[in-house]
Amino acid sequence: MNTPTRTASLLATAVLLAACGGERSDPQTAAPAIESTGPVTAEVAPADAFLARIAQHCGQAFAGRIAANEPQAENDPFAGKPLVMHVRECSEREIKIPFHVGDDHSRTWVLTRTDTGLRLKHDHRHEDGSEDAVTLYGGDTAEPGTEVRQEFPVDEYSRQMFEREGLSVSVTNTWAMEIRPGEQFVYELYRPGRIFRVEFDLTTPVPTPPTPWGHPEIE
Repeated sequence: MNTPTRTASLLATAVLLAACGGERSDPQTAAPAIESTGPVTAEVAPADAFLARIAQHCGQAFAGRIAANEPQAENDPFAGKPLVMHVRECSEREIKIPFHVGDDHSRTWVLTRTDTGLRLKHDHRHEDGSEDAVTLYGGDTAEPGTEVRQEFPVDEYSRQMFEREGLSVSVTNTWAMEIRPGEQFVYELYRPGRIFRVEFDLTTPVPTPPTPWGHPEIE
């Protein structure tokens, strides 16, 4: 599905679900139509509007810069590296965004629509495609959020993984994303004593990066 069609599908689905509550009417029992007395505006859930905003850039890649990184690790893997996000795969309920750090193509953000909001997972792979010991961590939204910003508190699966892998400092993580189409996309991690924020310039697409490790080629 090409980008305009995919984006239109996401927007149409969000509006239709909001307008009819996801239920179908039986034409034999439906009440008579009421004559409209003015424009009708369907309320789109913030989660759907957020996904649709990102989907407007499906297929495009953008350069980013570190806006905050406190405290910075001694051997910080992001320092001095080109940072590129690629809105690579979009469907009505899921968007995959690889995050390339120099020649490291191990990271992919996976945004999924759930029954109650959105889920963010971090898919980490090795160069041979195998899963990293620390992968698929993240969390679900606890609040509706807005069409601009969504926050993802760490979930229990991730807490247990962090404890098991000696990363107990991460058990209080919250991740966030922001999207202003045609302007800026933000990825953020914060917890007490730690803030990491990358801002991507959506005004100027950059060349498509390589296929992320462990993911299929896209024709």
